Amino acid sequence: MPITARRHARFCRPACRAAAHRKSRTIPAELTSRARWIRRTVRKVPVTVGGATASSTDPSTWSRYREAARSTTGAGLGFVLDGDGVVCLDLDHCLDDEGTVAGWARNVLDAVGDSSWVEVSTSGDGLHVWGHGRLAGGAGRRLRLGDGTVELYADGRYIAVTGQTFGGAPQRLGDLQRVIDGLL
Repeated sequence: MPITARRHARFCRPACRAAAHRKSRTIPAELTSRARWIRRTVRKVPVTVGGATASSTDPSTWSRYREAARSTTGAGLGFVLDGDGVVCLDLDHCLDDEGTVAGWARNVLDAVGDSSWVEVSTSGDGLHVWGHGRLAGGAGRRLRLGDGTVELYADGRYIAVTGQTFGGAPQRLGDLQRVIDGLL
């Protein structure tokens, strides 16, 4: 359909804009199928879809993805890691203003390859690498890599989810155990 209303318009009608937005913010089914979603405030405080305080260790405060995505409570979504093998590698402050990846983070992404979903974090200058793996002792680790920091999480935490896929990352969770072992 030709764009006739405004020269600078990117989409022909609101339905096209909504469809493009949904496509660019697709979260893998391996996450959306689990009832481990919360809402979060701007300050990343976890809240339930109804607005009460949520907990990363209390399943009664979690929701299904559809319910959390429809809620207008707070500022966004979060996914709870409960030790079932889903992990997140949080690469802090690794993107510059042009979206170029810092060398230390590029090494992590190269190790991951095209096996797992990667999203841009809420700050816009970090990345979350989602996949499957285990951390000895469960909870999490914080490591310095060159000029940057990577945090590894598997249990007892929630991660703010943007759904903004980075680059051509696949919409699936791959095996990250080799990468985790290499980092540790």
